[in-house]
Amino acid sequence: MALFRAFLVEQTDPDHFYGLLAADSVRQVSGYAELAGRTLLDVGGGPGYFAAAFRAAGARYLGLDPDVGDFSAAGESVAGMLRGSGTALPIRSGSVDVAFSSNVVEHVAEPPRMLDEMVRVTRPGGLIFVSYTPWLSPWGGHETAPWHYLGGNRARRRYERRMGRPPKNRYRETLFPVSISDTLRWARGNGDVEVLDALPRYHPWWARWVIRVPGVREVAAWNFVLVLRRAGERQPGAVEKSELTGGRVAM
Repeated sequence: MALFRAFLVEQTDPDHFYGLLAADSVRQVSGYAELAGRTLLDVGGGPGYFAAAFRAAGARYLGLDPDVGDFSAAGESVAGMLRGSGTALPIRSGSVDVAFSSNVVEHVAEPPRMLDEMVRVTRPGGLIFVSYTPWLSPWGGHETAPWHYLGGNRARRRYERRMGRPPKNRYRETLFPVSISDTLRWARGNGDVEVLDALPRYHPWWARWVIRVPGVREVAAWNFVLVLRRAGERQPGAVEKSELTGGRVAM
């Protein structure tokens, strides 16, 4: 719930929200794989909050973003960061232990291509951790929400009239309608991965059931987390699926 409360002030206090989000990311990823000494690729790394948090946990952090200047927002040096596209990662196949992405998928025109690329660069037995904001969630339109429920283009025009400028997240230019069901369908149909977990990120543990209900999950899950393991030999420190809690997720 602390993360959800921080999310509500993301626009007015980004340092607080993204700092907390980065710390929570380390905590969640650590629940599935050891981070110390592991190579972690952050696709769409953005501001340097995540770099600082993962490096503090002992990971060899590599960030990738279309605009590496975004890393300086948290005072983080851009040294060692890569400029590139999430749908064509400039990374050798099977070269990272963890492929991580937070709040990026909804900004990609072809999410399956980005997810395929994250799987490709992950070593057999490695972890893929992805979270994003579903389009039909209350914050699906980002700064144009909740008017996105009336249509993305209409929400964009309303924002421009009120603010005198276009939104940063422009419908079908820099913000795309991604559903949880489509992502789960991609994961279930991909023979190169095993689904370890699927959960609503900002919800308490007892509300995880919403992901198992088609339709409801699209609206109720403010942010969706999908955790996958790359098919192949298990790595030391990885958590077996049988050790995880949670029921079967319906597509």
